[in-house]
Amino acid sequence: MSSFEFKHHRGFLISSVNLEKATFQEAIEFKSLIDEEIDQGYSNIIISLNGCDSFDSAFIGVLVVIWRKVRTKGGSLKLVKLGKFDHSVLHLTGAIEIFEKYDTIQQALESYASKIEHLSNPVIIPQSDYSKNN
Repeated sequence: MSSFEFKHHRGFLISSVNLEKATFQEAIEFKSLIDEEIDQGYSNIIISLNGCDSFDSAFIGVLVVIWRKVRTKGGSLKLVKLGKFDHSVLHLTGAIEIFEKYDTIQQALESYASKIEHLSNPVIIPQSDYSKNN
């Protein structure tokens, strides 16, 4: 099994990190691979940490950089399986708060669908109600 796996699913990039420990060296490699995917147009990314036992602050830094990069492109970064990192550096630094977190890849994918459904069913304000407020 590769340290980093990448799959494309309906315009989304799904990446799995399969490392005992993700450190500075792995962070550099991972960022380079993700940057290539972003350059190819993938801005909605799901990263599964289910196969990762621990990571250091350098790897967290890369996750933050990826998060910022996809946000500037109108996308998002969702992390899967963070429960086992409850007392990790991710929580201690407060970085956990910026990420959308899910227990499974399927839940992360479904969260995109629920946003699309929300946008496709807009609330229509009757003309008379709109006029009263403006």
